[in-house]
Amino acid sequence: MSLFVLGDTHLSFGVPEKPMDIFEGWEGYQDLLAENWRRRISPEDTVVLAGDISWGMTLAQARADFAFLHALPGTKIILKGNHDYWWDTMKKMTALFEENGFDSLHILHNNCYAYEGLGICGTRGWVNIPGETNVRGEPANESVSGDRKVLLREEQRLRTSLEAARQQGLRPVVFLHYPPIYWGNRNELMLEAMRDYGVTDCYYGHLHGSITHARAEKGTVDGITYHLIAGDYLHFIPEKIV
Repeated sequence: MSLFVLGDTHLSFGVPEKPMDIFEGWEGYQDLLAENWRRRISPEDTVVLAGDISWGMTLAQARADFAFLHALPGTKIILKGNHDYWWDTMKKMTALFEENGFDSLHILHNNCYAYEGLGICGTRGWVNIPGETNVRGEPANESVSGDRKVLLREEQRLRTSLEAARQQGLRPVVFLHYPPIYWGNRNELMLEAMRDYGVTDCYYGHLHGSITHARAEKGTVDGITYHLIAGDYLHFIPEKIV
């Protein structure tokens, strides 16, 4: 029994007019993902899928992608990405999974999941915002700025997830979609939440392409080790955590 992670599956079985194959490094990615998954994942394993799951705009459009994931071995824990427009209330998402028998799919949202002493925690995250600073103490680049209201909400969701792990006596591991550090810019609210709860490992996706991958944080900063797990970066091979 093992724990794996993968981000950015960008499945498009329900909306075939939006394939990712047109981009370099994504040729035949859905078949490649299924092949790699079945080679590495057993029914007893758990896989965290760190956002951008489906190109479906609604739950109905994403249903075929959920069916694809459900047919693969293992338990899947799903968090939201910036392209997951199908994302709805927990009640509606859970109801769709139950109605279709997708009992291997679970939503990570204002909660956490226990895995052999670990607390699987996370949320979508958000980009840096005006007024925050980068690692050099300079103003952050406004081109990567987002809305502070959204960021505050995401910070609270992360803290709620981390607190759920603390209440269960679990060691928290954080999964985000957006990187909390990218090319010198720091999302201090998300970083502070992780520091407050003693997080030592953070897994994130969102970043695509060789140039962007090269700029991604993939080392240890202030006691937290950052792992890029975007689908194309991992060549659609789920990465084993434990």
